[in-house]
Amino acid sequence: MSYKELFNRLLLLISSPAKAWEEILVEEDRRKVLAGFVYPLIGLCGLAVFLGSVSLDFEAFSLQTAMTKACSVVVSLFGGYFLAAYLVNLYGMKALKREQELVLCRQFVGYSMSVLFLLDIVLGLFPGFFILRWILQFYIVWIVWEGARKLMKVGEKKLLPYTLVVSAFIIVSPMMLKVLFDYLSVTLR
Repeated sequence: MSYKELFNRLLLLISSPAKAWEEILVEEDRRKVLAGFVYPLIGLCGLAVFLGSVSLDFEAFSLQTAMTKACSVVVSLFGGYFLAAYLVNLYGMKALKREQELVLCRQFVGYSMSVLFLLDIVLGLFPGFFILRWILQFYIVWIVWEGARKLMKVGEKKLLPYTLVVSAFIIVSPMMLKVLFDYLSVTLR
């Protein structure tokens, strides 16, 4: 997937989630989300945070601080992605009585994290708008709702609880890992 296709997919997921999930549904290789979507966006998030740290205070620039901030974002998104996919898979097995579908859950979580990726890129470059994260990250609920209906084929009776629980996994997993990473990086200095 080229960067043009990547950004088109990202914008389509945010602007029209139902249409984006219909396109995703016909993808033959469900593992392509990692190399074609998640990994490049995690890299762009890290780069944006690094560049934002450099431009924020150029006179008092510290390479160590900029790298630590970038690593914090990369580790939290990377680990948060896998943790959320694992939790979504477990939840699907318990709540929906499904077989293990880890590859499908990874695809679902990867595309559902679109808002987090976009917010980390924008807020990495412009950290002063941090209040946007607290407001806009809840748009994930709508993306998950549409994806749960189309890709995960969750029935109407279980759609609302499934959407809320999965959205919580997707929002909280990277946040929790970021707090842990930041705590450990300060403690172990």
